[in-house]
Amino acid sequence: MGSEIGLGAEHESPDEAAATADILATILAQMDHDHPPGVRPVRRDQPPKAHGCVRAEFVVGDDVPGPLRHGLFREPGVYSAWVRFSSASTRVVPDSKRDAHGMAVKVLGVAGDKILPEERDETTQDFVLANSPVFFVRSAADNAQFVKAFTQGRATSFFLAWNPLRWRLHELKNLLRATRQRVFNPLQIQYWSQTPYRLGPHVVKYSARSLSAKSDRAAVSSGPNALEEAMVRQLKAGNAAFSFMVQRQVDPVRMPIEDPTIVWDEALSPFVKVATIRIPPQTFNSEEQKNFAENLSFTPWHALTEHRPLGNANRIRRAVYQGVSTHRHTLNQAARHEPSGDEQF
Repeated sequence: MGSEIGLGAEHESPDEAAATADILATILAQMDHDHPPGVRPVRRDQPPKAHGCVRAEFVVGDDVPGPLRHGLFREPGVYSAWVRFSSASTRVVPDSKRDAHGMAVKVLGVAGDKILPEERDETTQDFVLANSPVFFVRSAADNAQFVKAFTQGRATSFFLAWNPLRWRLHELKNLLRATRQRVFNPLQIQYWSQTPYRLGPHVVKYSARSLSAKSDRAAVSSGPNALEEAMVRQLKAGNAAFSFMVQRQVDPVRMPIEDPTIVWDEALSPFVKVATIRIPPQTFNSEEQKNFAENLSFTPWHALTEHRPLGNANRIRRAVYQGVSTHRHTLNQAARHEPSGDEQF
C-alpha cells in the first residue's frame, strides 16, 4: 500500500472543486450577512481577533542539515518578518473563553519565483500555524459540510449526527484538543502547520516552538484582551523567540498527505530546527499598527515554489483565502498589497 501511495503523492477527489466552490460561496454569503452596507470594516472571517502583529527577524543559520537546504533554508540569512498572533474563533470573544490560537508568519525580502501567478515577483513567504498539530476535518466534502453546518449554527451535528454510525469522534477529539487548551500568553506556546508542504524534493510539516525562559501560569487580567496584555507586558522590556522546525514525511501511510487529522509520529521522524524567529522588545498595540495588520493577508500560498502547499486542506485554502481576502478588501475599499518591511508607526 505504501508503494502505491508514494511519498509526497497528492490525490485530489472528484468532488473537490465543487466542494471548494461551495465553501467559498457559503463563507462570502456569511460575510455579507454579518456586514451589511454601513457595517464597516469587514473583519476577517477567520480569525478576526488578533492579539498582536509584531515585528520579528526570521534567522536561517548555517547549521541547517544538508538535505533540508532548499527554498528559504538554502542559505544562511536574516530576514525581517511580521508575525500575527490570533484566536481561531470566527467571532471576537473575550480571551477568558478557551479557544484555538494561530501564528501567521510573513517573511520579507525573500527573492525567487512565487507560486501565485499574480504575485510572481512579490518578496514575501508565509507560514500559517495553529496551536494543535492536527486539523479536525479530513476531506474537501467534509469541509464543505462542516462550513455549512457551522454557519447555520448547528456545528455539533457535523460531529454527532442522529445516526451514531456517522459520528465523527476522531474529528471532534481533534477540535477539542485545540480549543480546550489553557493559553495565557501566545508568545509562550508551540504551533504547528497541521498540513504538509514541499521542501525541495521532500515533504514536511512545520512547527514553531517557544524558546521563552518562563511561562505565564495565569491570565494577566480578567479583561477581554488579556492575551494582548500578556504580549504587551513581555515585549515591553523583554523579547520572545521561537525555534522554527520541519518534520519530514518518511512513511506515506502513517504520515498521510490528504488526511490532516492524523498526527505525524515524531518517533518516525523528529522535528529538526531550520531557523529561529526573534521578536525584540517593542510597542505594537497602536491603532495605526492594528489597522495595518488588519489589512494584511496571510496564506500558505504566498510561497516559493520549493515550499508548495500539499493536500486537500491546502488546495481549498488557495481558492478560499484568495476569494475571501479579495472580497473583504473590496468591501473595505482597502488596497491589497504585500508589506515591504519599511512600515513606520
